[in-house]
Amino acid sequence: MRLVHFVIMGCGRVGATLAQTLESNGHSVAVIDQNPEAFRRLDAEFGGNKVTGLGFDRDTLTQAGIEDAFGFAAVSDGDNSNILAARVVRETFGIENVVARIYDPHRAEIYQRLGIPTVATVRWTAHQVLRRMLPMGATDDYRDSSGQIQLAQVDVHEGWIGRPLRALESASGSRIAYLTRYGDGVLPTSDTVLQENDTVHVLLKADDAAFVERTLANAPAVTE
Repeated sequence: MRLVHFVIMGCGRVGATLAQTLESNGHSVAVIDQNPEAFRRLDAEFGGNKVTGLGFDRDTLTQAGIEDAFGFAAVSDGDNSNILAARVVRETFGIENVVARIYDPHRAEIYQRLGIPTVATVRWTAHQVLRRMLPMGATDDYRDSSGQIQLAQVDVHEGWIGRPLRALESASGSRIAYLTRYGDGVLPTSDTVLQENDTVHVLLKADDAAFVERTLANAPAVTE
């Protein structure tokens, strides 16, 4: 595994968890927070760099080693600060692997379309809850920055069990990205057959989501 350097802005619960996870995997980490008391959330054994300052300040970022960073995460409590820091890191320092946490889902969509990867906390949480409550339907696993292509978990009618995945693709116009089978991820081949209790994850056009959901939620019209 390639070991690289990461800079985390915000030492709240998310930032501290990210920093410690990255360090436990052997990477070097610098954490930025304007409140030095926030660093208490880090374990006593944390060996990364703790930098007090604003995460969008160039001198602060330089002190954190941003020029040598492989990735940057802005996960403070402020949407404006996170976006500003992400833009500075992307546009000034040329770091490609940048992500910002945004609480406002509408603003998150705007910045996502501008090419700044975001995690919309409210929407992500809502999706996770819906995935566990709704008995049928499609829920997003991922959506590209344009919003046009999505990876979705789709519930499939039992009538498709025993059929090759290419039959599901042909009927729905989607592409089966992978299956979750007994807790394990499975990359399907052209001959893979749907089994009972498989969870199906499909790639589809967002505009076609309703059609794909309706097609796979119902029994196949024609028996092969």
